[in-house]
Amino acid sequence: MSITHKLPYEWQIGLRYTRAGKRSGRNSFISFISMASVAGIALGVAALIVVLSVMNGFQKEVTNRMLSMLAHVEIFDSRGALPDWRATSLQALRNPEVKAAAPFIDAQSMLLVDGVMKPALLRGVAPVEEAQVSDITRQMKAGSFASLRAGSFNVVLGRALAKSLGVDVGDRVTLLVASSGILGGASTPGENPLPRTRALTVSGIFEAGHFEFDSTLALINIDDAQVATVATAPAGIRLRLQDLHQAPRVAYELQRSMPGELIMRDWTKVNTVWFAAVQSQKNMMFIILTMIVAVAAFNLVSTLVMTVKDKQSDIAILRTLGASPRAIMKIFMVQGTLVGLLGGLLGVGLGVLVALNVDVIVPAIERISGVHFLSQEVYLISEMPSELLWADVGWIGGVAVLLSFLATIYPSWAASRVKPAEALRYE
Repeated sequence: MSITHKLPYEWQIGLRYTRAGKRSGRNSFISFISMASVAGIALGVAALIVVLSVMNGFQKEVTNRMLSMLAHVEIFDSRGALPDWRATSLQALRNPEVKAAAPFIDAQSMLLVDGVMKPALLRGVAPVEEAQVSDITRQMKAGSFASLRAGSFNVVLGRALAKSLGVDVGDRVTLLVASSGILGGASTPGENPLPRTRALTVSGIFEAGHFEFDSTLALINIDDAQVATVATAPAGIRLRLQDLHQAPRVAYELQRSMPGELIMRDWTKVNTVWFAAVQSQKNMMFIILTMIVAVAAFNLVSTLVMTVKDKQSDIAILRTLGASPRAIMKIFMVQGTLVGLLGGLLGVGLGVLVALNVDVIVPAIERISGVHFLSQEVYLISEMPSELLWADVGWIGGVAVLLSFLATIYPSWAASRVKPAEALRYE
């Protein structure tokens, strides 16, 4: 005995109507509409999975590249510079979540080469300590990060910045720093307001994979930075944590355990607007694409209404044989829900397949069409990332089936209201 014969008769009839036995006339048209509903739900579910996976991947990729250069937590002194940064670092390192600490100086500057001038964020770093709080040593494409020795006035540039200046390792650039551009650190009283200039030698080129850093960041030794900017001490300290997701908690703990004049800033605060914008876009895309799934799901209403109209004689016969209105309603709810379930499963399969292979599919489309989808200057990254979250897949599939079920309620209720005598009058 087959499995279907063990099911209640409502399920058996609903399954048979889903398969749409005859393929001619009205039945054929109803079958076509039913399959169109399945295809619409499947495509909507697949699109939603792929889009959310790409947005998840985009957020994760950009965040990782940002955090390869950003500190997990930064410490500043509300009164100005940090003259005794080593003592402050030792205090911070007492927290078990803190792995490493490094001093820094930031200053707005300009780099000049043969009449070409580009803005740059000049960052003074201690090479040994900086290598422990960022991934800069692994991102070097030319030269050496260790070349940033005190007194050498060497500079390590982002690849995009070096390209825009037309320089390579060994070339000379002119640094211009205005006294008003110093970010942290005290300056000497009565200093000249005119830009200070300093000749630097390019000793390395790095690529973080994040356009903002690759196109603006210039690294020099922190002692050289103090000379160039007339800063008397480091502007602050950069911390690397065991778990970057604990940064807000660790910043709060440090704020409570360290002197009150110190200010803690974790990485989630540095780019708050960017993270909020990405999350807002993700939420809006979910709503918009869910509407597409809803439109496809509610096509089931017309499909079931047509099926009910076509099956009125069958409904009348079932009613005369003792079927209750509830049983009739269940038959068509089974049919509609199965169509939604089939569309959802097909959409999940297609969406997962595409989401897991975005890194292969998108480059192939770019090669064929000759169009590059992501501009690094706009989107910060140049490759289409994807991260499939099974929680998203579950939510999307569940929403599709739920919408399909809701779409069956009215047609099924209408079927349960069919009067046998009227339905059989012209049979």
